[in-house]
Amino acid sequence: MTDLLAKTADFVDIESVSFAEAPFVDWLERDLKTLPHLEVTRIGDNLVARTSWGFPQRLVLAGHTDTVPVNDNGTARIDGDTLYGVGSADMKGGLAVFHEIAHLVRPESDHEPTVDLSFVFYAREEVALEHSGLSELIEAHPDLLAGDCVILGEPTDGHVEAGCQGTMRVRVHFLGKRAHTARPWMGSNAIHRAAPLLAALADHKPREPVIDGCHFIESIQAVRLEGGHAGNVVPDSAVVTIHHRYAPDQTDAEAEAAFLKWIGANIDPDRGDTIEVIDRAPCCPPSLDHPLLAALAAAGRQKSAKLGWTDVARFAQLGIPATNFGPGDPTVAHTQNEHLHRNSIERTYAALIELVTTPVA
Repeated sequence: MTDLLAKTADFVDIESVSFAEAPFVDWLERDLKTLPHLEVTRIGDNLVARTSWGFPQRLVLAGHTDTVPVNDNGTARIDGDTLYGVGSADMKGGLAVFHEIAHLVRPESDHEPTVDLSFVFYAREEVALEHSGLSELIEAHPDLLAGDCVILGEPTDGHVEAGCQGTMRVRVHFLGKRAHTARPWMGSNAIHRAAPLLAALADHKPREPVIDGCHFIESIQAVRLEGGHAGNVVPDSAVVTIHHRYAPDQTDAEAEAAFLKWIGANIDPDRGDTIEVIDRAPCCPPSLDHPLLAALAAAGRQKSAKLGWTDVARFAQLGIPATNFGPGDPTVAHTQNEHLHRNSIERTYAALIELVTTPVA
């Protein structure tokens, strides 16, 4: 077997900060086009390579090629069984695993496939959703993303992190009336009027549903408070920004309706209070009842809910079950000390090789 840690180091050494992935994608394209069993299509700086073996199931292995900006960690360094470098965990280790599978798994080889495979390498995941390369593929050629299920190579240390939470951010606007702080009774303090909502947020008990054996924990958190004009003026406006992460045991529409109803019970629309939805991202159910994803989560492999948001939700919107599974510790992603351990990438590779070469139940 190829030294996967060394392969990941080679990938790290090809810088691919968001919006500058082209050299890395150029290299992947040239390399994958040498493999006769793959049909390779490039859309912008996004690359899709697909087999056509005629199996009844198709597994999509997907991951982003970009990294966060370099922070004195742009050159790979291997110390024993640990690789250091930007993107080593998030997620060039996952890409190295997919690249190895693309090379080795083919008919009449030591790794006979039991499913068709699609490899999706997309750009600009680490920046705003409006720039996403995956969105570009969805808009231009959604057919290239077709499959029975998806494994997204986000760092999970070789454990299954199923589905993901949906998210919403809202601004709650409170109105008041300006006055001099020497005569506050002549006005109405908008910041004070936000107090009942802030108290309700502090006392809120999150839902904790268990879905497909995965424990999700919701959250509703105030993340910003704005208001005030001067040190001697009663403020006539205040804005509380709230971030909500919700579990995928309900639809996005149901979650939004329940959240807005909860906020509405803690404000006073008759006094001009309003709610503005400023951002939303869909949830993704674990879908571990799908045969391929169930097989991945079997054999005592650790599984948990994804407490956060990933692009598995984008595939779920296309009707494709998806889960997160890749090498690397997610807690070191984006840090100067980002690193990847050998046992993590080898454990992930072994699990995926077993999955794609074992007959589907």
